[in-house]
Amino acid sequence: MFLSEAEAEARLDDLRRQRAALDRAIAEHELYLDLGRRLARPGIADPVPAQTQGPVPVAQPRPGPAPAASAPVAPMKPTSQPTAEPTAESPAAGSAARREGRRLIEAAEEILSAAGRPMHAAEIWERLAARGLTLPGHDPVAALNTRLWKRAQGGAVFRRLGDGVYGLAP
Repeated sequence: MFLSEAEAEARLDDLRRQRAALDRAIAEHELYLDLGRRLARPGIADPVPAQTQGPVPVAQPRPGPAPAASAPVAPMKPTSQPTAEPTAESPAAGSAARREGRRLIEAAEEILSAAGRPMHAAEIWERLAARGLTLPGHDPVAALNTRLWKRAQGGAVFRRLGDGVYGLAP
């Protein structure tokens, strides 16, 4: 009747994955309600108070399922500051980091295109991680959100639709 430690850990991991999926589903529904309200009132810049935007970060589970926690994170220089760091690294390392950054953004574009709908950065990160891509730092979702936000500024490929929510530009 008693569970072994391995069985208990496996069940906990499964429950954490289920909780993360529910959190994402809740955040997605709140996002669509928010977007629907914004589209219903085009003359108002932000008709929905910030209270509906609060739960969106909940979709980023920090206790996280075991696969995300056990994935190795390869060190990589940020693509936004390729020459700002006075290190003794070779120029080839910087160009490799830029190529990796471009590959990450291209993969995010493919994911959004395949989904055919706006997605939260946490959901995009899940699919990127499933493809084996990595981001440096303690919070890869925040790093991805920053990269997407910067690229949404020009409006060439991505469009920011809400807090951490991105779609493809028309």
